[in-house]
Order: sequence, then C-alpha cells, then structure tokens
Amino acid sequence: MIHGFLKTAAATPVCTVADCGENTANILSLIQSAAADGVRLVVFPELCVTGYTCGDLFSQDLLGRVAESAVRLIAEKTKDLAITSVVGFPFQFRNARYNCAAVIAGGKIRGIVPKTNIPNYGEFYETRHFAPAPAETAMIPAGIFGSCEVPFGTKLLFCDERDEEIAFAVEICEDLWVPNPPSSAHSAAGALVVANLSASDETVGKKEYRKNLAASQSGRCVGGYIYADAGPGESTTDMVFAGHCLIAEYGSILAESPRFEHGLVKTEIDLGRLLYERRRMNTYPKNEDSGYLRVSMPLVPSGQSASQGQSPRALLRKIDPRPFVPSSRSNLTERCEEVFSIQTAGLMKRLSHTVSKSAVIGVSGGLDSTLALLVTVRSFDRLGLPRTGIRTITMPGFGTTGRTRSNALKLAELLGTATEEIKIHKAVNQHFLDIGQNPETRDITYENSQARERTQILMDKANMLGALVIGTGDLSELALGWATYNGDHMSMYGVNASIPKTLVRHLVAWCADNPELMLERGTPNAAGSEADTETLRKKNAKKLAATLQSILDTPVSPELLPAEDGEISQKTEHIVGPYELHDFFLYHLVRWGASPAKILYLAENAFSGDAGEEAESSGRSVYAREEILKWMKVFYRRFFSQQFKRSCLPDGPKVGSVTLSPRSDWRMPSDASAALWLKELETLG
Repeated sequence: MIHGFLKTAAATPVCTVADCGENTANILSLIQSAAADGVRLVVFPELCVTGYTCGDLFSQDLLGRVAESAVRLIAEKTKDLAITSVVGFPFQFRNARYNCAAVIAGGKIRGIVPKTNIPNYGEFYETRHFAPAPAETAMIPAGIFGSCEVPFGTKLLFCDERDEEIAFAVEICEDLWVPNPPSSAHSAAGALVVANLSASDETVGKKEYRKNLAASQSGRCVGGYIYADAGPGESTTDMVFAGHCLIAEYGSILAESPRFEHGLVKTEIDLGRLLYERRRMNTYPKNEDSGYLRVSMPLVPSGQSASQGQSPRALLRKIDPRPFVPSSRSNLTERCEEVFSIQTAGLMKRLSHTVSKSAVIGVSGGLDSTLALLVTVRSFDRLGLPRTGIRTITMPGFGTTGRTRSNALKLAELLGTATEEIKIHKAVNQHFLDIGQNPETRDITYENSQARERTQILMDKANMLGALVIGTGDLSELALGWATYNGDHMSMYGVNASIPKTLVRHLVAWCADNPELMLERGTPNAAGSEADTETLRKKNAKKLAATLQSILDTPVSPELLPAEDGEISQKTEHIVGPYELHDFFLYHLVRWGASPAKILYLAENAFSGDAGEEAESSGRSVYAREEILKWMKVFYRRFFSQQFKRSCLPDGPKVGSVTLSPRSDWRMPSDASAALWLKELETLG
C-alpha cells in the first residue's frame, strides 16, 4: 500500500442463473484479473455464486450445498493471490437460510456476513427465502469452511494483521437504503471501507439516486464505499439488472462502471486521508466497537511500504492539479458565484458594523486588487451605497509599468468608483534619504519601503474619509509570506484572505466572461429618475471584459523593481515558484496533513508528463520530479519561516476548507522548525 492508498475493485461477473459452476469460474477469472492488476480488495454482487433471481430454487438443498462448495473452491483457487475477495452466496445455518457475503483471503474464509434488512415490497420478496441477520455473532463449526471455526454475523471488522486500523466491514444491498444503515455503526467501530454486495434492479432515475446514496453514506461515515451490483445476466422475468458498480470516498464518487456491462471497475481509496479526517473531527465517534469481533487477516501484503516505488502514473484515481478550482465549467460558474457571495457578505457585515459608507482600496492592475475591488463594488451595490464611496487609489512607483497603471485606471473608471492617483516616488526617495538608504541598492529595504509607503497612504486616506482599507492579499501569498510585514500585509478587512491564487485567477476570468454582472444597471440623473443606461452598459461590458482579460494576461508581479524597456522585470513565479504548485502543496499539507513524501507522490500523478497529449489538450501544466522537489523545498522553508506574518492577520472571510487565520483554522507557533519536513524532502531527492 503506497502512501495509504488501497487499491480496490467492484466486480460484475457474467451470471448464469442457478449455474454455480459457471458463475464460480467467472468470479475466479475476475479475481485473478484484479489481483494481477494490484487490487487488494475486490467486492462481488449479492448472491453472485447462484444468481440473485433464483426465486424458489433457493429452497432447493442441492443449490445451497453446491453454493457452499463453490465458496470453498474460490478460497482454494485464490490462496496464493494477494487479494481479499467478498463474494455473495446463500448459506443455510442452524434453522434458517441467509443471504450472505463470504470474506475470503489467503485461501481461507475469514468470515460470513448475513444481510440485515430483507426487503419484501414492490418487486422484492426476499423474506420468502431468507431470514434477517441474527443479533449476535456466532461461530460456524470447523469442517464446513475449513479446519477452523468461521465467525458469522454482521458485527465483524476485517483488519489487516499488521495494522488493525486498516479495516473494512460488509453490508448487503438493502442495508444501504434504510434510514440507519449498518455501515454507520461499522464505520463508528473503525471500518475505513464498507463493501456492499448488491442486486439493485434498474428503473428510470434509479442510477442517480443510487450514486447519491453511496456518495452520501461514504461522506457521512468519512470512509470508502465499494458498491458491487448484479449485472444483465440475471433473469429478466420481471426485472433488469445493470451492473452499476460504484466506488466512493468521503462524499465523492471515485469510479463508476458503465451500465449493462460486465467486468471490473477499479480505483484507490486513500485510507490515510480518511484516518486523518476522522482524527481531526472531534465529533467523529471514538472506539464505538462494543460487540464487534475483529478478524485479523492479510489485507495488505507484507513488504509494501510508502517508500517503495510505483511509477508516478500508478494511481488510477485522478489527482486534481488544481484542488481549489472545480474542474467542470458548470461547477466553476456556481463556485465563483458562491465565493463572491461569501466575500460580499463578509464585507457587507463589516461595513455595516463600523457604519462605514466609504472604502479605500489600492489597485495595481494585478489580479488580487482587481478581485478585491470587484467584491467591494458588489458589497456597496448590495448595501445600496453609491460606488463613488469607494476610493480607488493607484500608487505608481519605481516598477510600475504603463500596462498595469492603465488597466488599474480603466478598471476603476468602468466600475464607477472614485479614482485617485498618488505617485510614491518622491516620498520613498525622501524616506531613503532619511534612513540612509542608497536608492541604487535594489535590496529588500528598497522594495519594502515602497510597499509600506503605499499602505501608509491607504491608511491615512481611510482616516480622512472615515473609510475602511480593503486588503487585497490572497491565501497563497499568506502561505509563502509573500507580503511586506506592515505593508501590503496589513489592512482593515482582507476579503481575499482565504482565496488561493489559482482561484483568484478563475474568479477574475469568470467576471471577464460575465462583465455585465459587475456594471451598474442605472444611475439617478439630476431630476432623480432612473436614466436608461443599457446601451452604454453593453459598450462598457465589452471594455470591462477586455480590461479584465488584459489583467489576466499580465505576469504576477509586485512591481517593486524598475521596469526593463517598459516591461515588468520582477515576476513573482520566477522567484518563489509556480503558484499552481504552491497551492497544490498548501492544500494537501493543511487540509489533509500529508507528508512531503505523499505530497510529492500526489504531485507527480497530478503534473506528470506521461499523459502527453491529454495534459496539453486540457491545459494542464507538466512538471518533472526534480522541479516539483525544488519548489517544495521553497514552499516548506517559507511556510514555516513566515508564520509570524499570519499570526497577526487582519480579519477576513473564510471561503473554503483551507484557511490560515490564526483565530480559527490554523494555529501554528511562529517559531516552529521545518527541519523534519525538509529532512524528509532531502531523502526524496
């Protein structure tokens, strides 16, 4: 198991109703195929050994005896395979017949799990054939499934013999559809993964409902969920089965099979991620395993460790290179609107609470100040305040280019804010003279003096106007400490504080695609009536879209060093590295507590060049392992050394699951050492 990833599969074998021999051969074929592909846990449908639709044939003693023999044969034939198989079959035990799952590993039947909820409504009439699971766990005597007793019951946790935290449990079909699924108790008892053997007939609309069930239950349980469904080989007397297999993890569908086909659907479940989240959530049940029997078994083959190398493309599951940005365009539009709404609501409350009818914001023609201005404009609109109450200040300095200055002024004009330009050259040069700084020395003092002068202007202007200074810095800059302490680091309310740079870019791009949303709909004329401005709005919408696109096309830069031939000479990503990498590192470090080794492994999967044309067609960036490692070292050094800046952040709205506010989500000592993390990085490269 590499970095906590357990490779799993849900299987739909070709089924011949009541032909145990043929069905067993097909099951074995899929087990062997899964094992050859490195799958460690494969789940089959409900009653797959016999077929689910046998009807009254289940009462035939011969079918039951042959089904038991088939399970023993599957165990014998797979004893040398490093895989655990969960297979459905009917089992007659004591005075009843049960719809069961057999858990098979290492040539042994490790446990038999009976179905709890037996449906007898609509097209289902299972109580005619099967009894519900007994309340207590029993032991099947030796001799039936081998030389040892086999546990029988629903409260079984199948645990890896070297690490009992790696555990799974089983429920069967209808168990998922009831108000209180057994999997809820299984997960509270410690099961990280739940296997569901199902025979869910296909009806119109059922596919999406089934997906929602599996995804939501995996989310509620903070676990993995493997749903294996019976396929079209079942009898179609009154029902049709589609073999709709699903693998879910913590609220998301990771893999899904095409319907009306047979075979395997495979992916990895991140057990490390699930354990981290359960430990983080103090409301998640702890040690609620009373009545459960732990069954020790070789779930994860020995000899595998986090350091053993699979190729970077070894993962079947997609690792999103931009975890803060939705991949689909429809989801991105919804996300952008939601983010804007959260930012707007936060700023509206702060303006209302402070009884502020004015705001001051420094605009540079860059992405962050553009987003902050757009949010401020929307906040004023929602509060019914005139946009002229927003004082937009441009402050050209030694590195300001004509392009960024022009974009800043155009943006302010099109949005209808009050605009002011204050050049900082004289003030900064006077400051250099006062402190004895050589203006030809282009050091950190040269750069930071400009940033602090700009902040002083904004703060003093806000005092003059009784206004709030709106901060523009984003989450990525906070993670890297890419801000001047008591310069752009400071404001009265930071609307972008939890927005990473990759998402800032998409938010501004969304506004460029929908510029009419940011323009005023009407302006009172001298007589107090509403002047019709629709024609002008359409014209200005095109201008705003063009301006926003120009801002998007401008390299990210603090513009603190003099321009070269009129072009930006100081490009942030050439200094600290690509923001898409840093955002990726930040997400997996803070959200999931991943180690440097795991983050590198994930990054290699996300940014690998093996995909070639796929990467190029999707616009995905490609980075070699050496480059990823280089910037990871920069990230960890800066993340640890710059915590002191995050310890005294202005207020700002939390937007996503990752934020670095010292008052809520991230409490880190400013003097913490990065040595452990950097040492692991050294061993990797």
